[in-house]
Amino acid sequence: MLLKNNIPIGYIFGKIKYEILFVTIYGIAIEVIYQNFHITNISIPMTVPTVLGTIISLLLAFRSNQAYDRWWEARIIWGAIVNDSRSFARQIIFLMEDPFQPENIEAFKQRIIKRQIAWCYALGKGLRKDDPMPLIRKFVSEEECEYLKDYDNKHVGLQQLHARDLNNALKQGWINPYQQIEIDRTITRLCDAMGKCERIKNTVFPSTYGLYIKMALHFFILLLPFGLVQLFGFLMVPVLIVITACFFLIEKMAIHLQDPFENKPTDTPVLTISRNIERDLKQMMKDKHVPSAYEPDAFFIL
Repeated sequence: MLLKNNIPIGYIFGKIKYEILFVTIYGIAIEVIYQNFHITNISIPMTVPTVLGTIISLLLAFRSNQAYDRWWEARIIWGAIVNDSRSFARQIIFLMEDPFQPENIEAFKQRIIKRQIAWCYALGKGLRKDDPMPLIRKFVSEEECEYLKDYDNKHVGLQQLHARDLNNALKQGWINPYQQIEIDRTITRLCDAMGKCERIKNTVFPSTYGLYIKMALHFFILLLPFGLVQLFGFLMVPVLIVITACFFLIEKMAIHLQDPFENKPTDTPVLTISRNIERDLKQMMKDKHVPSAYEPDAFFIL
C-alpha cells in the first residue's frame, strides 16, 4: 500500500532498531577505550572508511535503482490492467447485440464484466499469496466457483471462462469474427500483464549481491569509529549513529522496493486499484446495486 501521508518516524527507525542498538553500544565501547584507557593508537586515517564508504554508496545506489525499476514496472503493469479492463468492458457492452433476446444478452454482458472485476481481485490476492475466493464469490456464480477449484491460480481460470464465453458469443451470432478478434486481443493483453506480474513476483533479486553489500556495509561500520574517534571525541557516537542510520535506511528501502507485492507500505496498491476498476466497470454497466467487495490495503506497524 502506498501512503500519501508521512510514514511515522517510529515505523522508519523500527526497521533498523537492532542495528542502531549495536552501533550505539559498539561506538560507546570504542569511545570508552580511547578516552579512559588512553589507547590512542587505535585510531586510523579517515581516508580508509571514506574510500570504503564511497564504494558502498555506489553499490547501494545501484541496488536502489534496480529495486525502484521493479516497483515502477509493477505500477506500470497495473496501470495497463486498469486501461484494458475498461476497454474490455466497453467492448462487451457495445459490440455484443441480440435484437431478438435483449434480456439474455444483458445478463451475459453483466456476467462477463463482473467476472473481469473478480479477475482483478484474484490477481491482486494471488500475487500476495492470499486466498481470493471470498472476493471472487461476490461476482461469479457457484457453478463458476466450482470450475475454479481445479485451478491453483484462480485468475487463470477466470480468463479461461472469458475465452469460453467469447467463443459462445461468436457461435450465438452476438458478435462477428472481427469483433471476436478485437475482444480476444484485449484478453491477451490482460494475460500478458498477468504474466509480467508473476515474473516480478517469482524472480528473486540476486541474493549474493545483497550479501556482498551487507558484508561490506558491516565492515565499513566496524572501521568507521576508529576514524571518527580522534576527530570528534565525545561526539563520535551520535555522528556514528547518524551516518550508519543513513546507510541502513537506504539498504532497507531497496529491500522493500524490490518486492512490490508483499503488502508493505511501499507495496503496489493492487487492491485499491482493483477497487477503482470495480467502481468504473459497475458504472459502465450501470449496475450500482452490486455490493462492493473492497478490502483496503492494510499493513501492520510493529
